[in-house]
Amino acid sequence: MEYTLLGSSNLRVSVIAFGAWQIGDTSFWGKSDEEEVKNVIDYAIDIGINLFDTAEMYGSGDSETQLGKIISKEKRSKVVIATKVSPQNCRKEQLIQSCEKSLKRLNTDYIDLYQIHWPPKDIPFEEVILTMKKLQEQGKIRYIGISNFGIHNMQKWFEGGGEAVSNQIGYNLLFRSPEYEIIPFCRENNIGVLVYMPLMQGLLAGCWSSVEEIPLLRRRTRHFSKNRPGTRHGEEGCERLTIETVQAIHALSQHLEIPMATLSLSWLKWQKGVSSIIVGCRSKVQLESNIGALLKPLDPEVFSLLNEITYPLKRYMGKNADMWENEKNARIC
Repeated sequence: MEYTLLGSSNLRVSVIAFGAWQIGDTSFWGKSDEEEVKNVIDYAIDIGINLFDTAEMYGSGDSETQLGKIISKEKRSKVVIATKVSPQNCRKEQLIQSCEKSLKRLNTDYIDLYQIHWPPKDIPFEEVILTMKKLQEQGKIRYIGISNFGIHNMQKWFEGGGEAVSNQIGYNLLFRSPEYEIIPFCRENNIGVLVYMPLMQGLLAGCWSSVEEIPLLRRRTRHFSKNRPGTRHGEEGCERLTIETVQAIHALSQHLEIPMATLSLSWLKWQKGVSSIIVGCRSKVQLESNIGALLKPLDPEVFSLLNEITYPLKRYMGKNADMWENEKNARIC
């Protein structure tokens, strides 16, 4: 397994991280087999994956609970646990309570990386920063991270005295908006980038070949028409371009005889600034397949071709790094 230092911290994290949302949110991902989940987490630790990412929001805490049950006291020193507090819980007392509840569910005395899940709108950053630093001083959290923060969010956070060793963002071949401003800022300021939705919730794994096949809850991003149930961005979307891009990536993967998911993860791994890629897995087979992205470097010509294939979609999506909201209502700004 390959490792990298996360931003300015001394956290040495695996370049592939285990995303625990899938193991604790049955409403979105469906029911999972507890024994299989235990086996895949044990296997992940055995092969060197040490970063495990979750949030109090995932399954209303069930994801944290499941993770806490499996990662025993004996295994705790081998892993880096990252969780997130919801923006509505960022008032001083609520934030302290949220941290305590996460500690209890995770069955641990400390959280390695405690992240603000989304920029809180109606709570001064200074209040959040002071509370996070207090939790850090008390030893309940080791490092502070942010998630879904755009360049202006980050500037405001740091101007208020905030610290952050990482910023977790949605980033993949079908959504390259973070490349415009967020990733360059993070690189300049030694902020590690943690990537979520690296496979676009299955689209980059070759799970579906048409929009109609995609589960309802997974077609709410700006890629899809405003007329699709559950969308809130109010935009026309770019469904045809999205599917054509997926088909082109799939054709390339077949030509190279490399699984589409492996090709997509490998492209991310070689992006400058990316510290770790968070991959959700509920089976050992899934995890073994995803590890393939680490086995060999991506040919520069293939890397360039993937950039070329996905550029029209990148240009269409623009600088707005909020996958679900239009630019006017974007939470990532």
